[in-house]
Amino acid sequence: MTVLTLDSLTKSYGTRQALGGVSFTVNPGEIFGFVGSNGAGKTTTMRIILGVLASDSGTVSLDGHPITLDDRRHIGYMPEERGLYPKMHVGEQLEYLARLHGLTAPAARASAAQWAETLGVQARLDDEVQSLSLGNQQRVQLAAALVHNPSILVLDEPFSGLDPVAVDVMSGVLSERSAAGVPVIFSSHQLELVERLCHRVGIIKDGLMVAIGTINELRASEAPRFVVDCAVSEGAVSEGAVSDTAAPDTTGAPSWLAAVPNATLIGQDGSRCVVELPKEDDAEADGQALLNAALAAGPVREFAPARASLTDLYRHVVSSQEVSS
Repeated sequence: MTVLTLDSLTKSYGTRQALGGVSFTVNPGEIFGFVGSNGAGKTTTMRIILGVLASDSGTVSLDGHPITLDDRRHIGYMPEERGLYPKMHVGEQLEYLARLHGLTAPAARASAAQWAETLGVQARLDDEVQSLSLGNQQRVQLAAALVHNPSILVLDEPFSGLDPVAVDVMSGVLSERSAAGVPVIFSSHQLELVERLCHRVGIIKDGLMVAIGTINELRASEAPRFVVDCAVSEGAVSEGAVSDTAAPDTTGAPSWLAAVPNATLIGQDGSRCVVELPKEDDAEADGQALLNAALAAGPVREFAPARASLTDLYRHVVSSQEVSS
């Protein structure tokens, strides 16, 4: 089983700092989601793992030892920009890449056929890559990352340009590789996919890791929110998703909410409200006080914690960093 560790990676281009001490670990069988805006440092980090770029300082290690050229031959890499030869046939290209990683000709041919079938491009093995749709090119690019049975997967925006069926296929492949013990790191702007697939998530901003953890661990850093549907709630109807992180609009807040000190109305849709309570207080006791206030006002049809999505958490973390900086 392989453990990938990045420790204090730095990288600058002239006076611009691309990475400012990036550290994280990807464990055996773990899918690690690497998220951030364009230019945050995701691709630079991945290229340092691959050895395409050299860091100014810091280390990349496998199982406790500095990564070597031979180690890197066992990494499956999928670049954001497609790295395929456009005029080569799909099957020929996959076999060629497998041979480069040390497979024999028969083994390379068998592996190319296997991954082409798994990813749904077996009918295109004799076609030139440039004749494929962008989605099918993306499938072939993933097959190229998998054809040599790598012990680590590093994938830069693997879901870009895929239709929903292809997304399901690729998600299944990543989950299957994870179940086989392969550490997987992938970047994506599709945060709902990251939330669904990943065991842990790292958020990078301006070359700095600003948050790392499971979704539940990231949620624990947020102020508690509750969804309350009280039959007598009155006030203006306003748009507000359960996990909305925008500035609250307390106009038309239900009168019963005044009985709960420091409670803030975040969103409201008819009688259904989203209420935020202070983070530093006792969430369980405050939640009970919120429920009691609603029950005193009338029948409560719904009461539940509001679970922030990764999109909400990302916005909150990034905006908090902007305020603090």
